Amino acid sequence: MIPAARVLVALSGGVDSAVAAALLSQAGVEVVGVFMRNGVRGAAARRSCCSLSDARDARSVADRLGAPFYVHDLQQPFDRLIQSFARDYAAGLTPNPCVVCNNELKFGELVSLADDLGCTGVATGHYARLAGGRLARAADRAKDQSYLLAGLLPAQLSRARFPLGELCKAEVRALARRLELPVADKPDSADICFVPGGEYRAVVAERLGGLGATGALLDREGRPVGQHAGVAGFTVGQRRGLGAALGAPVYVTAIDATSGEVRLGRHSDLLRTTCLVREVTWQAPPPRAPRALVQLRHHHAAVPATLTEERDGLRVSFESPCPDVTPGQYAAFYVGDVVLGAGRIAREP
Repeated sequence: MIPAARVLVALSGGVDSAVAAALLSQAGVEVVGVFMRNGVRGAAARRSCCSLSDARDARSVADRLGAPFYVHDLQQPFDRLIQSFARDYAAGLTPNPCVVCNNELKFGELVSLADDLGCTGVATGHYARLAGGRLARAADRAKDQSYLLAGLLPAQLSRARFPLGELCKAEVRALARRLELPVADKPDSADICFVPGGEYRAVVAERLGGLGATGALLDREGRPVGQHAGVAGFTVGQRRGLGAALGAPVYVTAIDATSGEVRLGRHSDLLRTTCLVREVTWQAPPPRAPRALVQLRHHHAAVPATLTEERDGLRVSFESPCPDVTPGQYAAFYVGDVVLGAGRIAREP
C-alpha cells in the first residue's frame, strides 16, 4: 500500500491518466486532478488531446473519484514550447516537444503547482517505473515511455509517480471498465497535442510565416535535382514527400538551414559510427565503464555504445553503424532497463 498522501495527478482526459488517478485513490492517496490548458485554439484544439471535450472528460474522471479538480492555464509556457518547436525545424533540426513538455511543464510547472496545493508528488499516466528512485522501463515494453522522461532531473524524479508502470495497456483498459471510469473506451491520442494529424509544417508556417530557407535538393554527389519550399519541410532520415524522383529510394541525409540545401542519398549514407550529444542531464552517475545502451527515438531499439566526455559535449560511439542519428532528437542512456540520463543530438559538419 502507498502511504496516505496528497498527490497532484495530471488528468489529460484520456484513459491512462484516469486509471493512474484511480489506482492512487484506491491505495489511500488523496488525489487532486489538474488539467493542463495549453491555449491552442481553432481546429487544432478541437482535434488535439487538450480540447474542451478533453477538459470535460478530465473533470468527469475527477468527479467519479470524488477528487478536487483544477484547470491550470499554461498558455504562455506552451506558447514558448511551440515557438521553439517551429524555430528548430527552420534551423534544420528535428525537435521532440514531448520531452521538453515533460521536463519543463509536467514536472516543472506542475511540481510548482503541487507545492501550492500541498501535494507531495505529481503523477501522470506515463508507462514507466521507478526502481530504487531511478527511472526504469515499463513492464509493457510496447508502451514504454521512459525515453520521453529520460531528461528529468533527480529532484523531479523524487516527486514523480507512475502508477501504470507495472501494467499493460489491456489491463489499464480492463481496470477503467471495472471502475466505470467515463473514459474507459476513449481512443488513445497518438499525436503531438498541438500538431493533430501529424502535419507539423502547418504549425511552423503559421508561427514563422513560412518553412524557413528555400533552396536546392542535392543528390549524393552534390548535383541539384530540384527545389523545395523550405528546410522545415524535411527531417534527416525522411524518405517520403521529398519532391525528387531519382529512380531509387533516397533519404534526406543532411540539411543546411543557412544555404537552404537539402542533401539526398542512399540509406547507407545515413549510417553513423558516432554522434555528439549536448545539454546532457544525468539521473544517475555516469557508468564508470563508459558503456551504455543508447536509444535515439521513442520507438527505436536501444543500441550499445561507448560514452566519452568531450569539451563540448558527450561523444557517443556506436558498436555498429547506426542510421538513426537525427540532430535535434534526444539520446537516452540506459544500463539494462534503468535510465542514466539523456541529452540532445547536436548537428556536426
